[in-house]
Amino acid sequence: MKLIRTEDAVGHVLCHDITQIIKGVTKDTVFRKGHIIAEEDIPVLLSVGKDNIYVWEKDESMLHEDEAADILRAICQSGNMHATAPKEGKIELIADIDGLLLVDLEKLRAINAMGDMMIATRPSGFMVKKGDKLCGTRVIPLVIAKERMERAKKLAGSEPIMRLVPIRPRKYGLVTTGNEVFYGRIKDTFTPVVEAKLAEYGCEMAEHVILNDDHEKITAAIKDMLDKGCEMVFCSGGMSVDPDDKTPLAIKNTDARIVSYGAPVLPGAMFLMSYYPDGRPICGLPGCVMYAKRTIFDLVLPYLVTDTPVTAEWLAGLGNGGLCLNCPVCHFPNCGFGKGI
Repeated sequence: MKLIRTEDAVGHVLCHDITQIIKGVTKDTVFRKGHIIAEEDIPVLLSVGKDNIYVWEKDESMLHEDEAADILRAICQSGNMHATAPKEGKIELIADIDGLLLVDLEKLRAINAMGDMMIATRPSGFMVKKGDKLCGTRVIPLVIAKERMERAKKLAGSEPIMRLVPIRPRKYGLVTTGNEVFYGRIKDTFTPVVEAKLAEYGCEMAEHVILNDDHEKITAAIKDMLDKGCEMVFCSGGMSVDPDDKTPLAIKNTDARIVSYGAPVLPGAMFLMSYYPDGRPICGLPGCVMYAKRTIFDLVLPYLVTDTPVTAEWLAGLGNGGLCLNCPVCHFPNCGFGKGI
């Protein structure tokens, strides 16, 4: 690029987009990169505050902002998403499906730490809808050295740093536990909550039993549901350390691999995550799922319905952002709950 007076720019090629902002009226590009400046363009350029202007001088060691943004786009983009055309040096990725957005946060931070380029994404680990904006990419200067973009590509590695994982609806079993429900002392208000949350993802309850606090019966019911083809099993209640709460022991006795009994999330500290030997999830749901608007269950469900493994490391990371503020009007997921870094 070279900088010249706008009055002297006639015939030169514009090397970046020019935006016009009129409050309450418009914010749009009036001239695009590559435009050959004509005499009649000069008053318009002056009216948007461009007394001086950059015009293009080709340098084989440098890249224009649009070209650099496209490299960042390629670093991010994988299946189930598409890119917008460059505008004002920025390229965005848009979701083609409903699904779980996953971002390699370590690589994202490394690239953004370079300082002269940026990738801004939606929070990783949350569901998005078809048509949602997933990220925006651009470099900070109008031109950037090719070497800098090569460095960014090396930091990213061979795989895209973003994935959009599709939802796979499935059938599940629910074991409702507790003497108080089994003997009719109180109404079962847990089951409708679980059904409603899973229905949001197209999942159907295939098996349901209500049992007392007998760990052998609970274990047998879980195995029976799995034998009948349930792809997930949830156990509601009986998750505390009270002597009558036997659900964790019952899940363990199915020979499931316990990922974690407990999570740094409130509400939801007594959550249990496990996998049957063949990989099917078995979850113990604490009582808070029954009455709290949002809990650990809302953070874990997107992973379960997209076959994304729930790990102890991921659960541990939920501690930062794991405190729900129980706002009078719930705006989840448009809030800080579950968005730790």
